[in-house]
Amino acid sequence: MLNLKNVIKSYDNKKVLNDLSLSIEKGEIVSVLGSSGSGKTTLLNCLLGIVDLDGGEIILDNKDITNEPIEKRGFNIVFQDYALFPHLSAYRNIVYGWRNNPSVCTQEEVDSLIDLLELREHLDKDIDQLSGGQKQRVALARTLTLKPKVLLLDEPLSALDGVIRESIKETIKTISREFQLTTIIVTHDPEEALTMSDKVLILNKGKIAQFDTPENIIKHPQDEFVKTFILNQLYIKKDNIMKLFGDTHA
Repeated sequence: MLNLKNVIKSYDNKKVLNDLSLSIEKGEIVSVLGSSGSGKTTLLNCLLGIVDLDGGEIILDNKDITNEPIEKRGFNIVFQDYALFPHLSAYRNIVYGWRNNPSVCTQEEVDSLIDLLELREHLDKDIDQLSGGQKQRVALARTLTLKPKVLLLDEPLSALDGVIRESIKETIKTISREFQLTTIIVTHDPEEALTMSDKVLILNKGKIAQFDTPENIIKHPQDEFVKTFILNQLYIKKDNIMKLFGDTHA
């Protein structure tokens, strides 16, 4: 569904993305994981079309979109800070993009999204009256009314904690399954990546260190970097991960 072929991006003669090639199936949830400077944000910007590639191709549904403008790519993003309009109500935020392009979605579909995301009782509230989880749901609803082919999420849980964090995790998984929506999540949190995703892309200095299922990454890290990066960071949360994937002998 989405193919990256030999993608290269450099800044100041330094390769930030170095010959990336991978395939993502329709409806898959893929997390992009890596330390600061690994190329996560650059990859996100390249997918969106905010920056141009220096080499390689981006193929979506067998169509080369490498040089397509942002508005024609079929991608949409929910930013880390939600990027909601503070002077508009929750409902007016949700329908903001749809009102400019009403043919893409029916009123019934908008209402269905509102109910799916449990926002009905919050529609008349100002944005500053909403909790972090409610803001995240409003941002998701606004994006989904435009029916993207690929949903991009930039650190979707970073501002959340506790029960709200787990609730949004489940919401994202439900949306992906319900709409067969290919979802790419950029995160710095290994636990988040491993517990939300069908596959995890681990970047190291602009190269693919491993692209695999969470279970394989936990049980069969491809090299010492993956083992150290993932398992060391997960050690304090080890009990949670072991419940999902069993004993890794880490």
